Amino acid sequence: MSASLALGDIFRAAGPAWRAAHIGRLPLQQLKVMSAIEHCRTAALGGHVAACGDCGHWRIAYNSCRNRHCPRCQGNAARTWLAEREADLLPVGYFHVVFTLPARIADIALQNKAVLYALLFQAASETMMTIAADPRHLGARIGITAVLHSWGSALTHHPHVHMIVPGGGLSPDGQRWISSRPAFLLPVRVLGKLFRRLFLTRLRALFDADRLVFRGHLAPLAERRAFLRSLAPVRSRRWVVYAKPPFAGPKAVLAYLSRYTHRVAISNRRLLAFNENGVTFRYKDYRRDTAHQQQVMTLATDEFIRRFMLHVLPRGFHRIRHYGLLASSSRKASLARVRELLNVMSTPAPEVPETEPVTPPPCPCCGGPMVVIPILPRWCQPLEGRHRRVIQPRDHHDSPQIRQHDRSRCRSGSAPANRGSCTHH
Repeated sequence: MSASLALGDIFRAAGPAWRAAHIGRLPLQQLKVMSAIEHCRTAALGGHVAACGDCGHWRIAYNSCRNRHCPRCQGNAARTWLAEREADLLPVGYFHVVFTLPARIADIALQNKAVLYALLFQAASETMMTIAADPRHLGARIGITAVLHSWGSALTHHPHVHMIVPGGGLSPDGQRWISSRPAFLLPVRVLGKLFRRLFLTRLRALFDADRLVFRGHLAPLAERRAFLRSLAPVRSRRWVVYAKPPFAGPKAVLAYLSRYTHRVAISNRRLLAFNENGVTFRYKDYRRDTAHQQQVMTLATDEFIRRFMLHVLPRGFHRIRHYGLLASSSRKASLARVRELLNVMSTPAPEVPETEPVTPPPCPCCGGPMVVIPILPRWCQPLEGRHRRVIQPRDHHDSPQIRQHDRSRCRSGSAPANRGSCTHH
C-alpha cells in the first residue's frame, strides 16, 4: 500500500502491455488519454528547477498534462470554475436532482457516447424546464447547472446527470420570483414519466435517422424489429429520478458542486495498492446501509484499466451545461432581474488570471524563497548533482548567481538518447 499511488503509476507500469493486448481495437481518444496520464508530471512534458537562494536546496517540478480525465489535473480547473460560478449564486435554497439511464439503455449509450450523452442532457433538462413551467407545479422558468457522470463508484458504466437547481424561478411575465416549497421542488414520479417518454421518442428518431451504431453483442439491434423489442421492457418500467433535500445555503452549494463538476472516474485518494494481484481501491456500495457503504475492491489490472477507459469522453464533448436562467446566452440579464426581484445586491465576479506565473512554494528546508532557474524542455531532466551548483547560498548581501539553461544543447522536439537525462551544462 502506497500513500502516493497515482493512476499514472498504474498506466506507466501496465499501460504498454494493455495496449499491446488490444492493438487495433482502441479508439484514438483513449490512446491519447492514456498517453497524457502516463506522461503527466514527468520529464516527458518538461518542467522547471527551483532552487533556494539561502541554503541551496533545489527541487524539480514537471509540467502537468491538463487532460480532463487525469485525476492530478482537475484541482485547479475546479477551483477556477467554482470561482467564476460564485457570482451566479442566489440567496435561495438549492436542490440536487439526478437523472439516470436504465442499464439496457446505458449499454447502447456506451457505443454511442456523443449522441446519447447529448440526448441525456437534452431530455433531462427539457423535462425539468417543462414540469417547472407547468402552473400545476411551479409555474416558473428555472435555472439548471447539469454535470454528466458516466461511472458508478466501482468504475462500472452508469451514465447519469447531476443537476443543481435554485428553489424557484421567474414567472412567465418576468415580474415575480416564484419560490418552491421549502423541502420540495417538483414531483419525481412526474419527472420520471416525462423523461422516459422524451428520451425513448428521440432514441427511436435517432435510430430511424441511422445515427446509432451497434457492435459486438449489440450487433443484432441494428435490425429495427430487434431494436424496438429490446426497448419494450424499459417502456413499462419506472425511470428513477432522484431529488435530494435543499442545501443549507449558497456556500454549501459551492462545496457540493466542487465534488461533482470536475471529478473523474476515480481519484488518486481512492487507490490503495497496485501489485501482482491487481489494483485495490475504495468504493461505495450503495446497497448497504450508510455505516457500511465504504468497501474495498481488488480488480485485475487489465480489468481496472478497461473500466477506467469506459469513461473517456468524446473529443470536444461538454460535460457541464447550463439551462434556463443560467444559460450562457441570458445568464447575466436573468440573474440581474432575479436579484432585483429578491432585493439583493449582485456579487461581482472574481478576477481569474488567464495565466498564472510560476511561484514556487518556500524552501522546505529553511523557509527561504525558491527561485525558478532552468526551464526544462520535454524529455529533459537535470543530471543528479549538476543543478546543485547552479545557485549558491547567499552570503550577506550577495544575490544568487543563476546560470541559465542552455537550450542549444537539448534541441526542441528531439529527446536525448536515454529519454530522461539532459547532458547539457
